[in-house]
Amino acid sequence: MSADKYEYDLFTIGAGSGGVRACRVAAAHGAKVAVAEEHRIGGTCVIRGCVPKKMLVYGAHFAEDLEDCQSFGWNIEGKSFDWVKLRDNVMADVDRINGVYRKTLESHDVTIFDERAEIVGPHEIKLASGKTVTAKYILIATGARPHIPGCSGGELGITSNEAFHLDELPKRILIAGGGYIANEFAGIFNEFGTKVTIINRTDTLLRSYDQSLTDRLLQISVKKGIDFRFNAEFENIKQLDNGCLRVCMSNHDPIEVEAVMYATGRVPNTEGLGLETAGIELGEKGEIKVDRFSKTNVDHIYAVGDVTARVQLTPVAIREGQAFADTVFGDKPTAVDHSCIPSAVFSHPPIAAVGMTEGEAKNALGQVKVYQSDFRAMKNVVAGREERSLIKMICDGANDKIVGIHMIGPEAPEIMQAAAVAVKAGMTKADFDATTAIHPTVAEELVLLK
Repeated sequence: MSADKYEYDLFTIGAGSGGVRACRVAAAHGAKVAVAEEHRIGGTCVIRGCVPKKMLVYGAHFAEDLEDCQSFGWNIEGKSFDWVKLRDNVMADVDRINGVYRKTLESHDVTIFDERAEIVGPHEIKLASGKTVTAKYILIATGARPHIPGCSGGELGITSNEAFHLDELPKRILIAGGGYIANEFAGIFNEFGTKVTIINRTDTLLRSYDQSLTDRLLQISVKKGIDFRFNAEFENIKQLDNGCLRVCMSNHDPIEVEAVMYATGRVPNTEGLGLETAGIELGEKGEIKVDRFSKTNVDHIYAVGDVTARVQLTPVAIREGQAFADTVFGDKPTAVDHSCIPSAVFSHPPIAAVGMTEGEAKNALGQVKVYQSDFRAMKNVVAGREERSLIKMICDGANDKIVGIHMIGPEAPEIMQAAAVAVKAGMTKADFDATTAIHPTVAEELVLLK
């Protein structure tokens, strides 16, 4: 493929997970490709999201492992934790992965512009340097950013972006939100010795997950020392003379902390991209509206990832980027199936799920069968830790087809990846029953459910 009329076949704005995949695959199909990124190659996931977050989760797990190992005969003396060392090691690996992403693009002859880009004409993109280029197709993959609640003193808080770069751990932190980011960072900070309080404007945590799991996480989190304040909204935040923050909220007494962190959702990055000039239609929350092939209302402009109003997960953005490139440049029309997407919350302990919750299944199917196992993992038994795991399987009452699996407990996300294949394939409870268990494992409970 050649760009006879235009300088590029594809110009991508944003080099996050979805944008990088789209560029790489489009180039592999023979397209002449360029990408503009004003921050760093890799986007939210690699630079300030799931990758560094998971590394902090690993670091946090050692707090309980060092405590539990004594029951297994280990003597640990003089243990201590160095936040700065962990932070710097994590950021060093982020730098490494950033370099890998850049080399991937370069090896596919993708032109990289390390600057902001804006659409200024039907096929024209203007770079921050003043240079203007043209492209037959334009892909917007600019992702999303943390939402910051509006209140007096709101600028005194931080988001997950800044949490990775703290000079020191706060003694007390207030985390606002009830979603996965709030619960994950609550677990991380709590294991590192910070006193954590979560405030949420409703009385529900992780609303897209099965209530049995969220109830169990709440119970375990409280026992670990995390405080929760529900039905609370910010009124104001004030800096005190001692450097601490005094937070006033509705329905609860004020609280004094060293840090406030917002985990109250994410906002699509659509401002300043020239979308109005291009005539691109946006939704109520500023997201780009697209069809099943990621095409906007403008035929030659597409969008993938968190900048759209679909599922804000890195693997989804990657699949959307792949599908876009295959559709437009590979002569292989592909639409991503956004149903039955597995997901995880890397809380302490982690949650993982795929398919419908019990409530969703009852509403959609009427008659359902629920199988579950409520148990204490062998490691927790020996360690004297009362924490219990829960595995739940939801089946269609008419044919026993599995429509949902939900887990909370050790290694739940690792187990769920394989279980999700079975659910996606339409397997039944009988198929699981006919599978021999691997003993002793947590995962064997999936084929032993009653």
